[in-house]
Amino acid sequence: MEASDDKEPTPRTLRRYIQRFPQASVLVVGDLILDHYVVGKVSRISPEAPVPVVHVESESVRLGGAANVFNNILALGGKADVCGVIGADESGRLLMKELGSKRSSRGGVVIDQDRPTTRKSRVIAHNQQVVRYDIEARRELKAPLQRKILRYVESRLRDLSCLVVSDYAKGVVSAPLMSELTRLAALRRIPIIVDPKVEHFSYYKGVTVITPNHFEAIQASGLHRDDDQSINEAGAMIRQRLGCRSVLITRGEKGMSLYEGDGASWHLPTKAKQVYDVTGAGDTVIATLALALSVGANVKQGAMLANHAAGIVVGMVGTGTVSPEQLIEAVEHG
Repeated sequence: MEASDDKEPTPRTLRRYIQRFPQASVLVVGDLILDHYVVGKVSRISPEAPVPVVHVESESVRLGGAANVFNNILALGGKADVCGVIGADESGRLLMKELGSKRSSRGGVVIDQDRPTTRKSRVIAHNQQVVRYDIEARRELKAPLQRKILRYVESRLRDLSCLVVSDYAKGVVSAPLMSELTRLAALRRIPIIVDPKVEHFSYYKGVTVITPNHFEAIQASGLHRDDDQSINEAGAMIRQRLGCRSVLITRGEKGMSLYEGDGASWHLPTKAKQVYDVTGAGDTVIATLALALSVGANVKQGAMLANHAAGIVVGMVGTGTVSPEQLIEAVEHG
């Protein structure tokens, strides 16, 4: 990795950015997901098939996908709104109930009568995921619903400091929607950050930052190895191909790698003390980065804050959020 000429930001500098997070206003556009958790114990194997019998002790629902990014921004002290689609079903009602009072605006979430609300159900026993089952429709949104979403984004643009696209390939993010979002963000000179899906990489041309994980980066660049050299090649290749300002590759226990213009690149080692669950860690990364860019941090400083936040959230079971106090503590003592 090339060394940077930039002075390394001090914990005090990073803390100042965190303290400014309440000034940020971020709109998250993407796939809304209801995360459903079934928690229990296993004490025997089923006589009907070689599978564990889970004795259920509790059930809960949490915000997932774009809704979890929204939730992470709020938890970190920023202002946020969310835009996406739900079905006319029980899961959609539960998701709206979870969003509930957290949203100042009533718009942004459109109902598609022809699709179910995306729901991921995870069965967990003894802190281990036993099985996950998904209810979803991955087809592209019909044009009238896409127009509804774009009209909502346009109506909010004046108040925004950043636009986030949370793409889980469940139908909301399409090539026409993405090109219009990129145009609108450029018009208002606000950063647009994308948490991508490999099959949609061609949609993200001209965004500010894209945050693939290492598998997505390797796959998208057509490389076959997952070593440091391949990651470096992938980062440079993606940045060049998409013409985006920065590529931030999240690498699990290996931390993050950041690629910017002029071949500048940095590696940030992981800040995680213990890894229990990586579910939703990408959502925490993009939420923290969006807030940092909103309040004047550069991408490298934002990536450092996001790396600290990811280190906290992977120590939790299930989709979790980070508070400003936890992030300040991590920055000062991490």
